[in-house]
Amino acid sequence: QVQLVESGGGLVQAGDSLRLSCAASGRTFRAYTYTMAWFRQAPGKEREFVTASQRYSYNSYYADAVKGRFTFSRDNAKNTVYLQMNNLKPDDTAVYYCAARQGSGGSLSHEFDYWGQGTQVTVSS
Repeated sequence: QVQLVESGGGLVQAGDSLRLSCAASGRTFRAYTYTMAWFRQAPGKEREFVTASQRYSYNSYYADAVKGRFTFSRDNAKNTVYLQMNNLKPDDTAVYYCAARQGSGGSLSHEFDYWGQGTQVTVSS
Protein backbone atom coordinates (compact mmCIF):
# COMPACT_ATOMS: atom_id res chain seq x y z
CA GLN A 1 0.00 0.00 0.00
CA VAL A 2 1.14 3.54 -0.77
CA GLN A 3 0.37 6.62 1.29
CA LEU A 4 0.64 10.13 -0.11
CA VAL A 5 0.56 13.24 2.06
CA GLU A 6 0.44 16.71 0.53
CA SER A 7 1.46 19.92 2.23
CA GLY A 8 2.26 23.52 1.40
CA GLY A 9 -1.10 24.90 0.39
CA GLY A 10 -2.35 28.26 1.56
CA LEU A 11 -3.82 31.64 0.73
CA VAL A 12 -1.76 33.83 -1.59
CA GLN A 13 -2.29 36.83 -3.85
CA ALA A 14 -2.27 36.78 -7.63
CA GLY A 15 1.28 36.79 -8.92
CA ASP A 16 2.69 35.07 -5.85
CA SER A 17 4.46 31.72 -5.74
CA LEU A 18 3.83 28.59 -3.71
CA ARG A 19 5.50 25.19 -3.48
CA LEU A 20 3.53 22.08 -2.70
CA SER A 21 5.10 18.90 -1.40
CA CYS A 22 3.93 15.31 -1.51
CA ALA A 23 5.60 12.76 0.72
CA ALA A 24 5.11 9.15 -0.30
CA SER A 25 5.54 6.12 1.90
CA GLY A 26 4.88 2.42 1.83
CA ARG A 27 6.75 -0.71 2.76
CA THR A 28 7.91 -1.42 -0.78
CA PHE A 29 7.48 2.04 -2.29
CA ARG A 30 10.31 3.26 -4.49
CA ALA A 31 9.58 6.64 -6.03
CA TYR A 32 11.57 6.06 -9.21
CA THR A 33 9.27 3.17 -10.16
CA TYR A 34 6.15 5.33 -10.05
CA THR A 35 4.75 7.96 -12.36
CA MET A 36 3.83 10.79 -10.02
CA ALA A 37 1.28 13.47 -10.80
CA TRP A 38 -0.56 16.50 -9.53
CA PHE A 39 -4.24 17.06 -10.15
CA ARG A 40 -6.53 19.80 -8.91
CA GLN A 41 -10.21 20.27 -8.32
CA ALA A 42 -11.91 23.65 -8.11
CA PRO A 43 -15.32 24.07 -6.46
CA GLY A 44 -18.09 22.79 -8.72
CA LYS A 45 -15.63 21.44 -11.29
CA GLU A 46 -14.23 18.05 -12.12
CA ARG A 47 -10.77 17.03 -11.07
CA GLU A 48 -8.25 18.01 -13.74
CA PHE A 49 -4.71 17.05 -14.60
CA VAL A 50 -1.95 19.55 -13.81
CA THR A 51 1.39 17.82 -14.36
CA ALA A 52 3.18 14.51 -14.07
CA SER A 53 6.66 13.06 -14.01
CA GLN A 54 7.28 9.75 -15.74
CA ARG A 55 8.77 6.88 -13.83
CA TYR A 56 12.39 6.03 -14.69
CA SER A 57 12.88 8.86 -17.22
CA TYR A 58 11.45 11.58 -14.94
CA ASN A 59 10.25 13.43 -18.03
CA SER A 60 7.58 15.92 -17.03
CA TYR A 61 4.53 17.01 -18.96
CA TYR A 62 2.03 19.75 -18.18
CA ALA A 63 -1.50 20.90 -18.81
CA ASP A 64 -1.61 23.90 -21.12
CA ALA A 65 -3.12 26.06 -18.37
CA VAL A 66 0.00 25.81 -16.22
CA LYS A 67 2.78 25.44 -18.78
CA GLY A 68 5.55 27.94 -18.16
CA ARG A 69 4.31 28.74 -14.64
CA PHE A 70 4.37 25.41 -12.78
CA THR A 71 7.33 23.08 -12.40
CA PHE A 72 7.32 19.47 -11.25
CA SER A 73 10.35 18.13 -9.41
CA ARG A 74 11.10 15.02 -7.42
CA ASP A 75 13.58 13.87 -4.80
CA ASN A 76 13.56 10.11 -5.11
CA ALA A 77 15.88 9.66 -2.13
CA LYS A 78 13.24 11.30 0.05
CA ASN A 79 10.28 9.77 -1.82
CA THR A 80 8.98 13.30 -2.18
CA VAL A 81 7.69 15.26 -5.15
CA TYR A 82 7.12 18.96 -5.43
CA LEU A 83 5.03 21.37 -7.41
CA GLN A 84 6.52 24.83 -7.76
CA MET A 85 3.78 27.26 -8.74
CA ASN A 86 4.76 30.72 -9.95
CA ASN A 87 2.70 33.67 -11.13
CA LEU A 88 -0.41 32.22 -9.54
CA LYS A 89 -3.80 33.30 -10.81
CA PRO A 90 -7.25 33.22 -9.19
CA ASP A 91 -8.16 30.43 -11.64
CA ASP A 92 -5.52 28.27 -9.95
CA THR A 93 -7.65 28.17 -6.81
CA ALA A 94 -8.40 24.51 -6.09
CA VAL A 95 -7.65 21.55 -3.90
CA TYR A 96 -4.41 20.05 -5.21
CA TYR A 97 -3.95 16.30 -5.10
CA CYS A 98 -0.85 14.17 -5.46
CA ALA A 99 -1.28 10.86 -7.27
CA ALA A 100 0.85 7.85 -8.17
CA ARG A 101 0.75 4.92 -10.53
CA GLN A 102 3.19 2.17 -11.46
CA GLY A 103 2.46 2.51 -15.16
CA SER A 104 4.02 5.04 -17.52
CA GLY A 105 2.37 8.26 -18.59
CA GLY A 106 -1.21 9.08 -17.78
CA SER A 107 -3.24 12.25 -17.36
CA LEU A 108 -6.64 10.89 -16.39
CA SER A 109 -7.76 10.41 -12.82
CA HIS A 110 -8.75 6.77 -13.27
CA GLU A 111 -5.25 5.90 -14.48
CA PHE A 112 -3.76 6.64 -11.06
CA ASP A 113 -3.99 4.15 -8.23
CA TYR A 114 -2.99 6.14 -5.17
CA TRP A 115 -4.12 9.56 -3.97
CA GLY A 116 -3.36 11.98 -1.21
CA GLN A 117 -5.97 13.81 0.80
CA GLY A 118 -5.35 17.13 -0.97
CA THR A 119 -4.15 20.56 0.03
CA GLN A 120 -6.08 23.78 -0.53
CA VAL A 121 -4.60 26.56 -2.64
CA THR A 122 -6.49 29.84 -2.73
CA VAL A 123 -5.36 32.72 -4.91
CA SER A 124 -6.95 36.10 -4.30
CA SER A 125 -7.11 38.79 -6.97
